[in-house]
Amino acid sequence: MWFKNLKAYQLTQTLSLDDDDLNRALMDNGFRPCGKQDTATMGFASPFAQVGNEGVMFHKVQERYWLTVKKQEKILPSSVVNAELAEKVAAIEAETGSPVGKKQQQDLKQEIMFRLLPQAFVRNTYTHGFISIPEKLVVVDASADGKAEAWLALVRKAITSLPVVPLARRSLQSELTHWLTQGAPEGITLLEEAELKSTDELESIIRCKNQPLDSDEITMHLDNGKLVQKVGFAYDDVLTATIAEDGSFKRVKFTDRLKEETDDIPKDQATARLDAEFALMSAELCAFLSFMRTTLNLTEDE
Repeated sequence: MWFKNLKAYQLTQTLSLDDDDLNRALMDNGFRPCGKQDTATMGFASPFAQVGNEGVMFHKVQERYWLTVKKQEKILPSSVVNAELAEKVAAIEAETGSPVGKKQQQDLKQEIMFRLLPQAFVRNTYTHGFISIPEKLVVVDASADGKAEAWLALVRKAITSLPVVPLARRSLQSELTHWLTQGAPEGITLLEEAELKSTDELESIIRCKNQPLDSDEITMHLDNGKLVQKVGFAYDDVLTATIAEDGSFKRVKFTDRLKEETDDIPKDQATARLDAEFALMSAELCAFLSFMRTTLNLTEDE
């Protein structure tokens, strides 16, 4: 259980969770498979569902609550729908001698999808996140805002309240640019990857990879007023990632040193391994995000 992307939020109020009440609330909003005419369903599943353990609706380690949302979608290839639609339109036009209008084509398409939906393939996806009560943090493993917001919305529905704001409520362009021009804070090592954007109406973008960020070329772009949108970095001996100006983190990779700490757990003890990985990962992420919150001066009342 190693998150690959981070959407981080700050709790604006103290949150108290009762384990029994939480379990009931998650069960009341639990996942159910798609029915014949459902295009998608979403609900809570066990964090250990993917290793066959469906017995728990959440997992807790030191007041850090791991919650998992499962989504099931019906997959209807557009090529199949459009091919059948084309055949129907051609048959109608041949029979009537008149073209089929857009409204009628749309109705025909809906009829085809309704008929094919029960035969569609299904795709299951999982979104993991956790709530850390002591650090007042909420972290979702998502690269897109929509996916993270869906997780937050379902949690909010289940427990009636989840008062959060994004970890960063302002652009971090100035701070990230300062990392390149004046040096990164202690504990952060910049990697050879960045994205710079001009502030003029052209909004030109420069992306670089495997490029030293203290090179003359990068310095020239910074001197010309470009600001940092994204930059790759390493945090101590814990992880590497890219941070964007909106405060999100992508392509998170935890170090081998960290992952090796759970290597002594046999692979056939999947639940125990996930428990150990979550305990280790969530503790390190809370320490990292607390560090970033302080370093970047991110407060919930900005």
